[in-house]
Amino acid sequence: MGGSLSIRGLISTLSFLAVFALGVALGASEQLPAWLLEGRITSWALYVLMVLVGIGVGADGQTLQGVRHMRPHLLLLPLLTVVGTALGALGAWCVLPSLMVKDALAVGAGFGYYSLSSIIICERHSPTVGALALLSNVFRELMALLLAPLIARWAGNYAPVCAARATSMDTVLPFITAATHPANAVVSIYHGLVLSVLVPALVGFALMLP
Repeated sequence: MGGSLSIRGLISTLSFLAVFALGVALGASEQLPAWLLEGRITSWALYVLMVLVGIGVGADGQTLQGVRHMRPHLLLLPLLTVVGTALGALGAWCVLPSLMVKDALAVGAGFGYYSLSSIIICERHSPTVGALALLSNVFRELMALLLAPLIARWAGNYAPVCAARATSMDTVLPFITAATHPANAVVSIYHGLVLSVLVPALVGFALMLP
């Protein structure tokens, strides 16, 4: 059962990447109607995604109950991921001086939630940076999928949770439990849930920087 869920998650990620490639090809063809290229379409897509995120949070009562029985220090796990991701984004900015610091932080603040973060960045800032956010977050999710056993072996049971970021609650969850312990499922879902809620706020904050 766990193996089929893992394969399903990998197929889902690759399918999303294929759909993105199809969109790039359609946009480059210059055959699309003008109304489809207007910013209002992107805005409505963003609103729908935000509603779906809210529904998911409100409907997941079982996870919220499980959080009550978690050890207190594990509640800080999302905060550690936020800090580590921000430091990594600043490191990327130092290596790539052509990248603005706010762009690096906004891309990092996607936390693997590529469908939401890329739309926010495209809508509020730049389609180019939005595409970078999409590819970066997809790549990070694939790395979390493939390297979960090695990360757990080298850095401990909770390291794959942090590496997966927001995707620890869905596509990477079966890989995390397989590489660590099934009991980590509640921690993983809580971690991904918190980061998913933080994505719009942190991406928006990063884009407000000079």
